[in-house]
Amino acid sequence: SLSLLDTNLPVEAETELRSFLAKRLTKGALFEGMGNVVSVGLSIPEYKVGCYYCRFQQENLLEMTTLESDVNAPEYVVCFLGGSEKEDTFRLELDKYIQSLKINLDLEQKTLETSVKPHLSSWFENAVCPIQRVVQLFQEKLAFLLHAALSYTPVEVKNADERTEKDISRFLAAASLQGLVQEGTMTSLCIAMTEEQHKSVIIDCTGPQPQLHNAGSNRFCEDWMHAFVNGAEGGNPFLFRQILENFKLKAIQDINNLKRFIRQAEMNHYALFKCYMFLKNCGSGDILLKIVKVEHAEMPEARNVVTVLEEFMRE
Repeated sequence: SLSLLDTNLPVEAETELRSFLAKRLTKGALFEGMGNVVSVGLSIPEYKVGCYYCRFQQENLLEMTTLESDVNAPEYVVCFLGGSEKEDTFRLELDKYIQSLKINLDLEQKTLETSVKPHLSSWFENAVCPIQRVVQLFQEKLAFLLHAALSYTPVEVKNADERTEKDISRFLAAASLQGLVQEGTMTSLCIAMTEEQHKSVIIDCTGPQPQLHNAGSNRFCEDWMHAFVNGAEGGNPFLFRQILENFKLKAIQDINNLKRFIRQAEMNHYALFKCYMFLKNCGSGDILLKIVKVEHAEMPEARNVVTVLEEFMRE
């Protein structure tokens, strides 16, 4: 059974939503801590809305049930409603948002009023809008942030308020290739870039416009920066997220193309020249070369190709 803890929906729509969730629960379609996004027909408003929903247990009670499996700890389902199913592009961010809700959740009324309700009502502002706010804050300087995210360069934020610091951190996490390149590669890149302390990017947010020090960029990041800045006129956070996903997809395609050329270049000098021309023309040769260097560190023939390419690129 589902009992209502808190909502800002009209009664009729809330009843319809509860009925929809009850059917999902009956089918066993709600997994602990993993959100889903579906389209739901509600009478108010009179069209389908996108609904993110997630089932979870309170953090400390989760530990109790692990120790005492017969204890029936209360479980909760949280729902966020938006204008369409585009919330799916932010599903991972919303899952993390639910994790932070677990810690605050307490059935005492005072906690519900002071912690839970504000947390629930600010989901869109805190989980969906950070990318948009970062684009509007950095404008043309966004290219430096994209470059730092792609190259796993450590970033230090100074003199920023808490929300701005969190926004920048979330943007960097969303723009990085984490989960898209091999985990070992990512770890090695992070270690390599952290060891080069002089290359840490410093973002100073003292003034109205952030100032960046030790920041790098390339043509690839500058081209994508323009896509973000041009998209800022519409002010649609879902559009920014889509641009960011396309940015990462193109970077992964370029990495895979370079790897293919390197495999060919192990046996073919003309393919080596193709590698070099690709690195020169893709706009992101500096970063791609670092990534493949780490990935091919244990492969002698490929490592030799990368070494030659590094020499060509330096010249």
